[in-house]
Amino acid sequence: MKTHTIALVCLALAWSGLLTAQSGLSAEKKKVVQYLESQKDHFADCAHRIWEWSELGYEEEKSSALLKDELRKAGFALNDGSDELPTDFVASFGSGKPVIAILAEFDALPGLSQAAVPYQQKREEVSAGHACGHHLFGAGSVAAAIATKKWMEETNTAGTIRLYGTPAEEGGGGKVFMVRAGLFDDVDAVLHWHPSSMNSADAGSSLAIKTGKFRFYGVAAHAAGAPWVGRSALDGVEAMNYMANLMREHVEPDSRIHYVITQGGDAPNVVPAFAEVYYYARHPDVAEVKNIFDRLIEIAEGAAKGTGTKMEYEVITGLYNLLPNETLGKMMHQNLEVVGGVSYDAEETAFAEKIMETYNARGLTPKSAENIMPFTVRERGGYASTDVGDISWVVPTAGLGAATWAPGTAAHSWQAVAAGGMSIGHKGMMVAAKTIALTAMDIFKNPNVTKEAKEELDRRCGEDFEYESLVGDRKPPLDYRQK
Repeated sequence: MKTHTIALVCLALAWSGLLTAQSGLSAEKKKVVQYLESQKDHFADCAHRIWEWSELGYEEEKSSALLKDELRKAGFALNDGSDELPTDFVASFGSGKPVIAILAEFDALPGLSQAAVPYQQKREEVSAGHACGHHLFGAGSVAAAIATKKWMEETNTAGTIRLYGTPAEEGGGGKVFMVRAGLFDDVDAVLHWHPSSMNSADAGSSLAIKTGKFRFYGVAAHAAGAPWVGRSALDGVEAMNYMANLMREHVEPDSRIHYVITQGGDAPNVVPAFAEVYYYARHPDVAEVKNIFDRLIEIAEGAAKGTGTKMEYEVITGLYNLLPNETLGKMMHQNLEVVGGVSYDAEETAFAEKIMETYNARGLTPKSAENIMPFTVRERGGYASTDVGDISWVVPTAGLGAATWAPGTAAHSWQAVAAGGMSIGHKGMMVAAKTIALTAMDIFKNPNVTKEAKEELDRRCGEDFEYESLVGDRKPPLDYRQK
């Protein structure tokens, strides 16, 4: 009886918090929020199935199919998106202007297998994990699109709502190739979100990035019997890395350069005939990223010459920095404030407390997930890169982060995988779904918003700007996750 009473009290408190957050909503918006609340278990199940599959970039066949099936059943028209990509798609409802797009991602990260428990434990059946929460990103965005479509039907609202299924964000740059294919040419506004350890909808930027694999070819030989006959491809890689590390002193402080040796030989007694190193170059400005990457090419050429090897390189991807849009960002923030943050029940609080013991939470507590960060405009910076950046230079774009992880959790960590596999992640996902749906409604009801947002985009880009992909005309690196 006591347990039953406690459960009822917890339920009452949860509903009280929800109603308080909704107090600033119109009757129309309340109805949309209540619809999403009624569907939370269904979309949590969708997200968890994608979490269990943990499919890597350009291999997300089951994840993509599940989301397409949800949209098809909800009455969206589906097409396969770009002819170049195997797992992207575009789902549409309605006709005419404005055209509002919602982005959905669904790729996992390699080597981050983790169970949904507050301690480190691999899942034996998979080697990858959703350490960036894209399973929540995909399912939450689909929920928002379906809720917006339902509202459009009930209110006879004109315009088009689209859901873009965007694969391989983690290093594969799927959106770059979708932009290049012209899939966003008629879009008026783009809305997106990302899993996080806090709730924020500021108009922020990110780091531009260009990545590439440098391959060195040498001559194999017995490393003890006749090393003078050989030419070590690994020496080429190591020479390149040494010079790149010296270069760090002579690039702007905001620059980031990192690499991994993906292949360095097979046996110590064989001079390696082939070696490969994978580089990322980042900076807040696209022009400086190009400059850094060009210098890396020159370093690689010098390393090859100095070691008597041959070198070739392949650009894997290149992403623009996010271009803030204050017009849309303020609207997104206002809706996030009325939706409210994430409130944990007793079980979720205990989970969060245990997992927060595994890292420096910097004074945060589980209740920090309830907070909404103040709205700011960040013209420059951030510490991550995203292929949403390319979209933001051609269409006005706004995004938010929702607290799908315990406060203070770092992205790309086992702690992020763990929280994303249980109800903490699902609750944050629904905060994002509600916020995006309400923001889409506001744009549909205020046609001047898209005009103002486009004028802001044009000002930020500058008169002479013409979008040109950092990857040039290369085909998508569909095998970039394959060893």
